[in-house]
Amino acid sequence: MVLPLNKSISMYQGEDINLKARILRDKQSKAASLEIDISDEWALYAGFSVEDIDFTTPILKGKGKGIFPLNVSLTARSYFGLMTPKGRSVLAERHLPMAGSYNFRDLGGIKTAEGRYIKWGKLFRGDDMSNLTDEDLTYLSSIPITSVIDFRAENESRRAPDKLPPSARFTYPIAITPGNLSSEGIQANLLKSNVNLHMKHMNRLLVSDPVCVRAFRILFAIVQNNLSAPLAFHCSAGKDRAGMGAALILFALGVDEATIMEDYLSSNKYLEDKYSNIINKYPRAEPIFTAKKMFLQAGINQIKRDHGTVMDFLTKELKVDIVRMRRIYLDK
Repeated sequence: MVLPLNKSISMYQGEDINLKARILRDKQSKAASLEIDISDEWALYAGFSVEDIDFTTPILKGKGKGIFPLNVSLTARSYFGLMTPKGRSVLAERHLPMAGSYNFRDLGGIKTAEGRYIKWGKLFRGDDMSNLTDEDLTYLSSIPITSVIDFRAENESRRAPDKLPPSARFTYPIAITPGNLSSEGIQANLLKSNVNLHMKHMNRLLVSDPVCVRAFRILFAIVQNNLSAPLAFHCSAGKDRAGMGAALILFALGVDEATIMEDYLSSNKYLEDKYSNIINKYPRAEPIFTAKKMFLQAGINQIKRDHGTVMDFLTKELKVDIVRMRRIYLDK
């Protein structure tokens, strides 16, 4: 297969190659595989960074669709280049295969409304980092995670302090109280007459309460610093405070609202094992541990009521430099 190395992501029969292939990795065994759905011949290449993918020697070649096992490192993050006669695409697993975390994800590979893609390995959203194993920390150092932003309230982080990879040079405790999943926070939420309504109200507070707005303004100040990435921002579950942070970053990068909502709702798949026992024991607590469209939508609608558009909120209230953000985090 002959393909110029500078040929970028292209279309495969009217669809992006990115949408026709993905990297899977088992959380327990960490075994990786390629799932692909194209009819042409293809070749897969690998590297420990996007820039270091070796496009001279494929690690796997094939034709047609299927799931194919990959022989790659179990302890270091890998990135993959997929070549077909129609074009080339960069792939990586979206969900990080770490034993001590449930909802740690790369925002890379998400497509913007203009057809560009967020760079892999730069922006990560996650849940609590207090149970990370030594192997997990080695894995995060291979990225390498340079900055860690902790949105948890002070009592949450004090009881379960982050375990940080050696690569983390900058840490930022930016407490956001709404979304507190400490035992006291959960008990207080359960006293509400309608927990769904409370969760909607909480998401409105995330984008209207001055303390919360200031926290997200600080988030963007960090994200817009070239020296900060690769960076991870997290809370306890990775769905409310980190979920809103991720949504705002995706809006700033030009991702459409439907895709942003899809990313938000995917927390449910990853958090099922983490909170299923609690939900089974306390069914009324289900909204506290679940991402529901109406929750994030309540926050988005609040932004539009207060500021007209999400973009005005980002640029005027959160001081986001949209051009800089897209220059740093979008593929050319």
